[in-house]
Amino acid sequence: MTKILVLYYSRNGSTKLLANQIAKGVESTGAEAMLRTVPPIPDYLSTQPAVPESGAPFVSQQDLSNCDGLALGSPTRFGNMAAPLKHFLDSTSQAWLKGTLINKPGCVFTSTGSMHGGQETTLLTMMLPLLHHGMVLCGLPYSEAALHDTETGGSPYGATHVATNHQQALSEHEKQLAFAQGKRLALLANQLKGS
Repeated sequence: MTKILVLYYSRNGSTKLLANQIAKGVESTGAEAMLRTVPPIPDYLSTQPAVPESGAPFVSQQDLSNCDGLALGSPTRFGNMAAPLKHFLDSTSQAWLKGTLINKPGCVFTSTGSMHGGQETTLLTMMLPLLHHGMVLCGLPYSEAALHDTETGGSPYGATHVATNHQQALSEHEKQLAFAQGKRLALLANQLKGS
């Protein structure tokens, strides 16, 4: 079975909502979605429990090795990914040395508190580590009607959510685009795995 790692950091829950929609899109293809998160602050700054009290388990290097594709999500922090996710990515040198992720598809997603809060720069900067790992990037094509119609989140670079005025719920277009991104990622992973 094709396994897609849906890895995210979410401080207030918006990015988690996108991750859940992406996982639904993955599972609509018959693939397995492995939802994982990262500790809120690096272990050397805090004593975090080995397993979170609720929600997705913390990601392991083994999860990275076992996946056939990767969806990577973070809230936007000044036009970039949040430090906890970057901290995890900085720890993946062994996977990089082994070529663990080479030729596997990857995509990115983000959420912000304002319409022009740096969604696209966050998505683009999140792609850089995936390129260094040799991954094949998967965006959202304009054949997705919601990409034309959205007045909230959505980008050809990846699914996004705009939590304006602390509105955590995803809009219908944001849900559709996140689902479509997960579905497309899983279909590509299945095709690449078979070749």
